[in-house]
Formats: sequence, structure tokens, C-alpha cells
Amino acid sequence: MPPSTPRPPQKPSGLDCRLAVLGANDVRLTPHRREVFQVLAESNDHPTAYDILHRVKDRSPSISLATVYNCLDHLTSSGLIKAVHVERSQTRYCANLHEHVHFHCDTCGKVRDAHPHEMAFDPAQFWQLPAGARVSRADVSIHGVCPECAAKHAAKA
Repeated sequence: MPPSTPRPPQKPSGLDCRLAVLGANDVRLTPHRREVFQVLAESNDHPTAYDILHRVKDRSPSISLATVYNCLDHLTSSGLIKAVHVERSQTRYCANLHEHVHFHCDTCGKVRDAHPHEMAFDPAQFWQLPAGARVSRADVSIHGVCPECAAKHAAKA
């Protein structure tokens, strides 16, 4: 039998790096959780659970909607992703853990990240909060019309 050639070490995934940074060593990562996270990491459109199911199905045909919801619940409660709530629509999910708000286009319904101009953004200094209040997180949605929808409207006018 010929000697086996050593395999190069596998590059850590984005999820592995995030787990290391967050110190979330107690998080049990199933193959489905990895797939769901990978879909979120590759997307910038804040997909719903149904969107994620359709994208994961190509990679993992046996996955169900209940499993996707379980994965999203686990990843959210572990602090690996964020749930995004825009009014009364379905919950969307975001893998971007940096400080940001969400821009929601009222015309097409897309949700995009909007980052502050300054990296040291402090919501407590921007908003008039009650004296002595401490901000643990900010959930802000900005509504308007995205550039694509604005351009379509301008072309019709």
C-alpha cells in the first residue's frame, strides 16, 4: 500500500472564527447549523427562514423548515447571528454582528445594512435617553426607498 499523502489543514470557516472570537465553545454545531450559518454569511439580503430553507435545500436536501427554525433559534440564542424584526413582516436574519442599523425599502421590501460613519458610534450619545440609562443594544430600522426603486420611479416620471 503506498504511503498516504498528508492533507493540508482545512481553513477554518467563518463560523469557526466567530465561535473562537465570541468564546462560544459550548455551542454544538451540527451540519445543518453550519449550512444555515453559511447561507447567512454569504447573503446580504437578510433572508427569512423560508428563504434560508430554499437556499440550504441545494446543499442539504433532507433539511426541513422546522430544522431551519431550530438552527436559527440556536444560532440566535448563542449570539452568532441576529434576528431582524421589521414591523409585522416575517423575522429576517443577519450574520453581521458589527454595530449597524437596517434600511428597509418600502417599495421592494429589501432590507440592507447601514453602518455608522464613525466606528466608535455610541447610541447613548446620539439619542436623548433617560438619565443614567445604559444601552445594551440598539435595534433601529430606517425606512425609505432604495436607490434601485428610486431610479425606476424616476425613469417612469
